[in-house]
Amino acid sequence: MKAVVVLGFILLFFGVQTQAQNNEPLNSDKPKVVIGIIVENMRPDYIQRYWDKFQPNGFKKIYTQGAVCKNVKLTLHEQNYASGTATLFTGVHPSIHGIVSTSWYDRLKKKEIDSTEDDYYFTVGADTKSGAASPQNLLSTTLTDNLKILSGGKAKIFSAALNRESAIFAAGHAADGAYWFDIESGRMISSSFYISTFPDWVRLFNSENYADIYSHRTWTTLLPEIEYTESLRDDYLLERGYFGEFNTFPHSINKYISRTNNFRPFKTTPSANMMIKDFTLRLLENEEIGTDNITDFVTAVFSSMDYENGSFGPASLEMEDTYLYLDQYIGELIDAAEQKFGKDNVLFFLTANTSASYPVEYLKEEFHLTVDYFNVESAIALLTSYLNITYGEEKWIEHYSDLQLYLDHDIINKNDNVTLNELREVSSNFINQFTGVQVSMPAFQLEQGSSANGLFEPLYNTYHKNRSGDFIYTLKEGWQPGYKFKRANYTDQSRIPVVIWGKGIKAQTISTTHNAVDLVPTLAELISVPRPDKCQGKIIKEIVETK
Repeated sequence: MKAVVVLGFILLFFGVQTQAQNNEPLNSDKPKVVIGIIVENMRPDYIQRYWDKFQPNGFKKIYTQGAVCKNVKLTLHEQNYASGTATLFTGVHPSIHGIVSTSWYDRLKKKEIDSTEDDYYFTVGADTKSGAASPQNLLSTTLTDNLKILSGGKAKIFSAALNRESAIFAAGHAADGAYWFDIESGRMISSSFYISTFPDWVRLFNSENYADIYSHRTWTTLLPEIEYTESLRDDYLLERGYFGEFNTFPHSINKYISRTNNFRPFKTTPSANMMIKDFTLRLLENEEIGTDNITDFVTAVFSSMDYENGSFGPASLEMEDTYLYLDQYIGELIDAAEQKFGKDNVLFFLTANTSASYPVEYLKEEFHLTVDYFNVESAIALLTSYLNITYGEEKWIEHYSDLQLYLDHDIINKNDNVTLNELREVSSNFINQFTGVQVSMPAFQLEQGSSANGLFEPLYNTYHKNRSGDFIYTLKEGWQPGYKFKRANYTDQSRIPVVIWGKGIKAQTISTTHNAVDLVPTLAELISVPRPDKCQGKIIKEIVETK
């Protein structure tokens, strides 16, 4: 069980190939530790916007001492932290690694499944079901998997995150530990896939009751509110806020938790990022990280208000405050790592697994942009009526989500009046006619494959035959999916920050265009690890050639 079994499996099938690809001796100049800092829903322009208020040892240190890639895109059909993290760590798009979203419809099980759910495993660290998970749905090897393989299992690989998907896909299949926050228990937990015996240091950390203690402390601004000149006023009318009503400081998180009956609102606060920072520091102290000449890899994933990101938006005072606190936490993490391992022994990188969009109301009212909500339920209702009128009364649509639709193949196969591909094309063309839809494509066209750029590139990058719908579509810039009784956590923005700094990295600004899949081959080159076999990215030459 756990990662040892998976590692053995990977070694069996990939070991010979890895040896062939890496006949050269290990680079003696490689770092002892790689520390990845991932921020969910981070726009690159947050750095410029809040620059004057950042401390010297946080974001300012990263951006003045590192190699800053200014033009990096995460070109996915649907931006989400599951697909984004999997793409960052495999160097391939969802069309290959298979994580098309945080969840997708499973035709065999007749239900929507989470990208990481796995009932074969159980929670370690709490009496909940949140640890019934694994990376088994990730169909590609990660950079950290290859690091494990190359070192014969000796490299230590860990991740810590607020969200399960981010933790698991950053850790990969062969990690020593992946930890995430459990909203039911308020603890940092893991899965038996990774861990058979819960470490004492994690048990001790959980005994400090971070979530419970800090949820009872009111979220107040780090600086006096009058100094937040980069943001909208706190009582901005169009800012929805928590539960559509609480949009001003101070925020009584405990009151919000009483509404949800779990610790989910805690994840939206700076205190949750502080918890991840403190947990990562404990991990660096208690696990045998950086104790030999084999490179170890630790990833910490922070959040930009988590699921409430869209309720406040990039221009909110809450968002600015989140980043001012995060700046301090990242500074503490960097200082501690450099002090423990030595500046010349650590390689850092900062990036994001998603970006963030401005709220529709803000763009419409303040800047008169022609954006709106695409009413998914109304569109599906109209499509259903059209199909029933055209082909007869049947339940043609089996399932739909934000940007894709699954037809009922069994019903179609029994019907002599229409074929599957015909219904796919008809349905896709119908959705294509809605004002907010940018482009829609049926599955049979996507299955033919293409290297198309522009509007179609995200569709081809993301479509996976066994997991995606019968047609998938994108919305026009600024538009967002809307529902009557639920809220979609959605962004159409694809630009993300990428900064690498530390051992041997020259401070520079890189303006050439790059894709998120370029991170893996670049890091692989810097730590002398073979890139994953199917890697679609290219090395960022400006970084490795000046090392």
